[in-house]
Amino acid sequence: MAKAWNTRLVSHIDCPGGGQVWVERNILYVSHMRPPAGTSIYDVSDPRHPRLLATLEVPMGWHSHKVRVQDGVMLVNYEKFREGAPEFGGGLGIFDVTRPSEPRPISRWYSGGEAGGVHRYDFDGRYAYISPTAEGFVGNIVKILDLANPERPEEVGRWWIPGQNVGAGEEYPWDDYVRPRCHHPLRMGDRLYVSYWHHGFFILDISDMSSPKLVSGINSSPAHPHPTHTALPIPGLVKGRRVMVVADEDVAKLRPSPPSFAWIYDITDERQPMPISTFQVEGVDPDGAPREPMSGCHQPSERFVGTTLPFAWFAKGMRLVDIADPFAPKEMAYYEPDAPAGCERASSNDVTIDDRGLVYLLDRQQGIDIIECFPG
Repeated sequence: MAKAWNTRLVSHIDCPGGGQVWVERNILYVSHMRPPAGTSIYDVSDPRHPRLLATLEVPMGWHSHKVRVQDGVMLVNYEKFREGAPEFGGGLGIFDVTRPSEPRPISRWYSGGEAGGVHRYDFDGRYAYISPTAEGFVGNIVKILDLANPERPEEVGRWWIPGQNVGAGEEYPWDDYVRPRCHHPLRMGDRLYVSYWHHGFFILDISDMSSPKLVSGINSSPAHPHPTHTALPIPGLVKGRRVMVVADEDVAKLRPSPPSFAWIYDITDERQPMPISTFQVEGVDPDGAPREPMSGCHQPSERFVGTTLPFAWFAKGMRLVDIADPFAPKEMAYYEPDAPAGCERASSNDVTIDDRGLVYLLDRQQGIDIIECFPG
């Protein structure tokens, strides 16, 4: 049975499992994990009765498991997923969704380089901050695309960890370690906050987008065995400090370990980020013993209100966490869904919130839950 505290299930959508969910003007966009399912679009004006408007497919061998929408433009990623259709190519699909029931292709942007394509990204309606593979580089890097004309996306800037650009003769120093991989950048002001998997996170100055500059970086690996998934800055001051939430994903462990968790960093002096607290769901790590992957943290919602953040916590569903005191994060509500049919447990992969305060929780195996929260 589903477990709930200070939450209520509004409705459930039975759809293929996915990687990301986004809501714009009561339209729900869902990116799916496994081909041929690519992207689904729903009308959630009445959240009790979601209505399917459109679907997009991708060929076998690729997935399109991320989606962002702004001002009638939808970006979906194309990333290599097992074998098949090498001619399809990795990158981004750019669509006009001013009529969500009739998504219209505008253009394709191809990443080049390795077959990988684009993983996750941020999009503000003009610029996309992406994590593509690129010609001559090992692993994914940071790129900034200008979509002022979405028919002709233009690269305006890029950044990488020195050593990735082997095509230009850089010495590659990680033969005995996990290769670098930009997971995704997030923009706030003239900064990019970039998660870089087992290479930690970086803060970049993009006041000149053509030449991003390193401000600082921190890597908790290999001391901590989980990859850095998200580096999420919090607008304004929290208890007089500038803070950032950093989520480690409970996959790709360097060694058997207890489940991953989230960190709170003080970035008041952004040149020296300092961890000041952590958050773990009660009972997930009872004794410090290794647990199976996808038991712990995945990621926070990139959209939130104030200091209260919904998290997708893999096997433990949605956790609503308040960081008003960044030294003592506090759980305010949760919703733990039932395991999808045929699955041993839930795998809550992404979460977002709409303008009405409704939370959308996506399982990577099957289904979406729409949840109302009323924290005490």
